[in-house]
Amino acid sequence: MALKFLGIWPNTPNDGSPTIWLDDTTGDLIIQSWKADEATVREAQEVGSVPGHSTDVPQHETVIRLPANMLQFIPRPTDPEAARELNRKDGNSGNTGP
Repeated sequence: MALKFLGIWPNTPNDGSPTIWLDDTTGDLIIQSWKADEATVREAQEVGSVPGHSTDVPQHETVIRLPANMLQFIPRPTDPEAARELNRKDGNSGNTGP
């Protein structure tokens, strides 16, 4: 794994700041951010995701809150065909697993 730093929360203090890295090997994003509060987790569970998928958060996962201004650091394919290819590779789930 070779991580590449992508960005940190603008005007960040010296510690505990949302940060994003890219794993050059897998293309996965590594994200440090604030843990979502219980009310946010409950609302996410109520909204749900795909039909039939559990809304419980497994022990090996967590729900985070990523500030909107951090979206600028998330890479996006500029070529529409490259974006479609990425979606085909991961089955549109956006999940490559742990």
